[in-house]
Amino acid sequence: MNSPVSTVWAVGDLQGCNQCLQELLAHPDIAADPKAQIWFCGDLVNRGPDSKGTLDTVMALGDRAVCVLGNHDLHLLGVVAGAREPGKNDTLSDILNAPNADDYIDWLRHRNMAHYDQGHLMVHAGVPPAWSLDLALACAAEVEQVLRSDNWQTWLPHMYGNKPRRWRNSLTGDRRLRYIVNALTRMRLCSPDGKLDFKHKNKPVTTAEVMPWFDVPDRAAQDTPIVFGHWSALGFMARPNLVCLDTGCVWGRKLTAMRLHDRKVVSVDCANQCVNASR
Repeated sequence: MNSPVSTVWAVGDLQGCNQCLQELLAHPDIAADPKAQIWFCGDLVNRGPDSKGTLDTVMALGDRAVCVLGNHDLHLLGVVAGAREPGKNDTLSDILNAPNADDYIDWLRHRNMAHYDQGHLMVHAGVPPAWSLDLALACAAEVEQVLRSDNWQTWLPHMYGNKPRRWRNSLTGDRRLRYIVNALTRMRLCSPDGKLDFKHKNKPVTTAEVMPWFDVPDRAAQDTPIVFGHWSALGFMARPNLVCLDTGCVWGRKLTAMRLHDRKVVSVDCANQCVNASR
């Protein structure tokens, strides 16, 4: 059930771009309401210059900050759990080496995989065509339960892999959880019958075999407004029931926020501030 109507600003992928985040939060339209909720579409950390500072800024917002986990946030948890080695382009050492590193990790693993309020569903990457709103929230809760458990580190190695690619209600165990993670944090394209495609990371393409997940005809959640990030090559996109907010901050483009109730958009220029470590 939705909470009473309040002002919500939804923000695209941060990826460790703390300076841009601070500038965005100081924008007159956002700063004018110190009680407004700030929703973050995931990928709070990694690849940008200040992952730890970004978490500090978000965490300092307290209950005003509503976050869902993205693939880079889960990668950080995977590194901590020993399920993955740090990548050559990672910028996570400031968190990993912090005296209070456990505080950051515990805070992250207690974030949601999906969030619904104010008539909007927020996820990092997408919602499979077969999932209704209720099923998306229920599946997200399954992963959240595991990440918040005492043995979360033992499960992280089972999170990785591209299979299964099709959703079945009968999926169980690690295969079920892996599909949920991949759908919510990695999906861009899928086949008309919902098979996930992980090869394509550039601008949207539509063929007989694949199309953007949100263009699949008659998908179950098509009447639910969905806010997501993850797809910087797609950039800002606003449709009646669909908003993409990843505008490539970490690539030196922009960090974008949208006010949900009237769709007012504000952004800050990230050129020369947030430079991807792989450049």
